[in-house]
Amino acid sequence: MNGFFTLLQTVYTFLALVPFVAFFAAWGITYWFTRNKRKATHAAIDVTTLFLIGSVSVITRELFGTSFGLWAVVLLFLIAGGLLGNLQNRIKGKINLLKIVRTLSRLGFVVLSACYLVLICIGIGKNMLTG
Repeated sequence: MNGFFTLLQTVYTFLALVPFVAFFAAWGITYWFTRNKRKATHAAIDVTTLFLIGSVSVITRELFGTSFGLWAVVLLFLIAGGLLGNLQNRIKGKINLLKIVRTLSRLGFVVLSACYLVLICIGIGKNMLTG
């Protein structure tokens, strides 16, 4: 059983380091089963968001020496979820949790992808300057 968890940890680490591989793998698998490009894209975004959370937090820790990266991402997701729930409650009078989670996932994908690219560029620049 310990070997299975080690394998899962290794796969997650690889996919978090290169989240675009997770995106294309999830897109291909979903498209193969459903033959629907829209569903495949949405599923790939949802899966990749999970890997981007880990990736952005680890890169932040390595670059800046702080472990606040994961908690900052969680805090931003919680704040955005609260704002979306408040907006839904004001407009429709009820809260649809599934729509909030989907919106958070897709919004998180965009924001975390941008953060990933910026942090990768900062890391490359920092390594070039320090040698």
